[in-house]
Amino acid sequence: MKNVSEFFGCKVFDDRVMKANLSAKVYQSLRKTIDEGAKLDISVANAVAAAMKDWAVANGATHYTHWFQPLTGVTAEKHDSFISPSPDGGVIMEFSGKELIKGEPDASSFPSGGLRATFEARGYTAWDPTSYAFIKGKTLCIPTAFCSYGGEALDKKTPLLRSMEALNKQALRILSLFGNEDVKCVRTSVGPEQEYFLITKEMYERRRDLRFTGRTLFGAKPPKGQEMDDHYFGVIKPRVAAYMEELNNELWKLGILAKTEHNEVAPAQHELAPIYTTTNIATDHNQLTMEIMQKVAAQHGLVCLLHEKPFAGVNGSGKHNNWSLATDKGVNLLSPGETPYENAQFLLFLCAVIKAVDDYQDLLRLSVATAGNDHRLGANEAPPAVVSIFLGDELNAVLQAIETDTPYAGTEKTQMKLGVDVLPKFNRDTTDRNRTSPFAFTGNKFEFRMLGSSNSIACANIMLNSAVAESLKIYADRLEKAENFEDALQEMIRKTIKDHKHIIFNGNGYDDTWIKEATEKRGLLNYRTTPDCMPCLLDEKNVKMLTAHKVFSKAELKSRCEIMLENYCKTVLIEANTMIDMAKTEIAPAVSAYVLELANTAAAKKAVDASVSCNYETGLLKKLARLEEQIAIKADELEEAVMKLQDAGDIEAESYMIRDGVLSKMGELRVACDEAETMTAKKYWPFPTYGDLLFGVK
Repeated sequence: MKNVSEFFGCKVFDDRVMKANLSAKVYQSLRKTIDEGAKLDISVANAVAAAMKDWAVANGATHYTHWFQPLTGVTAEKHDSFISPSPDGGVIMEFSGKELIKGEPDASSFPSGGLRATFEARGYTAWDPTSYAFIKGKTLCIPTAFCSYGGEALDKKTPLLRSMEALNKQALRILSLFGNEDVKCVRTSVGPEQEYFLITKEMYERRRDLRFTGRTLFGAKPPKGQEMDDHYFGVIKPRVAAYMEELNNELWKLGILAKTEHNEVAPAQHELAPIYTTTNIATDHNQLTMEIMQKVAAQHGLVCLLHEKPFAGVNGSGKHNNWSLATDKGVNLLSPGETPYENAQFLLFLCAVIKAVDDYQDLLRLSVATAGNDHRLGANEAPPAVVSIFLGDELNAVLQAIETDTPYAGTEKTQMKLGVDVLPKFNRDTTDRNRTSPFAFTGNKFEFRMLGSSNSIACANIMLNSAVAESLKIYADRLEKAENFEDALQEMIRKTIKDHKHIIFNGNGYDDTWIKEATEKRGLLNYRTTPDCMPCLLDEKNVKMLTAHKVFSKAELKSRCEIMLENYCKTVLIEANTMIDMAKTEIAPAVSAYVLELANTAAAKKAVDASVSCNYETGLLKKLARLEEQIAIKADELEEAVMKLQDAGDIEAESYMIRDGVLSKMGELRVACDEAETMTAKKYWPFPTYGDLLFGVK
């Protein structure tokens, strides 16, 4: 087998390939576009297109596609072949700069939230040269932005690129004040940790809830779950190891920096984490990673579940968004150095993040809001829905010293004593890893832990980049006018700490007393569900900030609010209708069949010996008869609640009706069905149980 370094990125039109296939002049012009945002000349585009086509064809590609990320949450592509007719009746392989730069897909069936009328079908894809093209199967995939005929963004990439540019602009202003005139660009970097479940394809196919919704809508708790903590970091099963090996190889071929893999907490749950890269590319890579995960799983007779909560009673799956800032000179702006108290530049950027998270808690919360993630947040397996920041003891002490204008004693490095001479000695980190914090500082980056496993990371990073850009703009506006820079800087840092320290919490986020303290004493927001938080996108302060930095237009914000609420409603409605269908056509008949067997067994026993009490059968018959009736009643009540949604005046009202009515009826139906599962003979139960699913992969 080849060494990884020999085939890494072999399916990517990356910098190595561009250098080898483009003239020096074309390559330098393209690099200027990528690195500095310079305008792309059509002659350069033609040269790049020709080289890209030749390389792709040489690697087996027959088609090309503009690969984009519409507001569906998944990727989209329309394939065109390279062939053009030749005069002799044959074909030639062609690909022009015009075809590279712009595509024209039918946008009529993509979510637009009112940005275009139903009859306006035209949309455009525009090449994003900052993200390398790649080959998938026999198709050259060209990462692109996606917009409407009127120029409004219909995708996740365009606002992400805008937010990165907004942050870059404001960060450069700050760095200039510190004398860093040689810095040309500031980029955000992200490393998203991806959690997922693996189950057998055979069991997946036998469950309609998994096939239609991606999660189990019914399922009694198995005798063993995650209580023993034996799966976490445990030995990886051979079948899973084979899957992970092939997954790594496929990701490496696509230039994706898959690094870490391990078993997660819940049975059948696993995690993959990449090395950090620029946010735009990290977003593209994470979308590709989720797609490849599912494709490779199918080849191993498995199904990869990316739903945030596929199983009740065990941990769900998240996606930790590790976010940092760095200059084009390689300087990490969130690295404290040896003496963070004296590092004024670091402290200012740190304060900018603290201020941003506090000022725009609502935007961060709604950026991760989905019907699936509502089941996970605040469930003692993920951060609570209340946004707070963990900094650790050392930074907390630094900020306290600055706020109170008292000397900072420093934190002495503590050497870990393990009690065994042969083991190496090392210093303990000055900050722990707080797994209950939604937004934790972990040495030289922040870990935003609220994202759900199926989320695109674009949404969270758009809001984070934009909010930090706003903080930096406020700082730059004040500092550029200051008569004494150092005095103004010190006062600004002190004021930020004083005004926003209520967002900092280093304790246990799972403790109920924290939620009470956060909301009642500190005034932090607690939006538990998607309908609670999504309308905040249109609050005046949020619209003003996001439009001022040109990340979104007002129309784009309105459309996204509508799209996300509509997605929430559609998701829950599909789940509710699936529950009704399964309860009426699978579960109720199974219970009835077992009830009939019990009745026949009791009658047969009586026929043999009239003195036999048949207490077991009689008792079970009574319980199951009661549950049969409950299942029928609760299914009808759920169906009625769904029908009432037709009376909702708009999508916001419908989302509230779902939150306040449909979800509770779904829960009641599930309770009755899950109880029936525990009493029904296994041979009658119509689909695999939790025990089968969670422990089915050997």
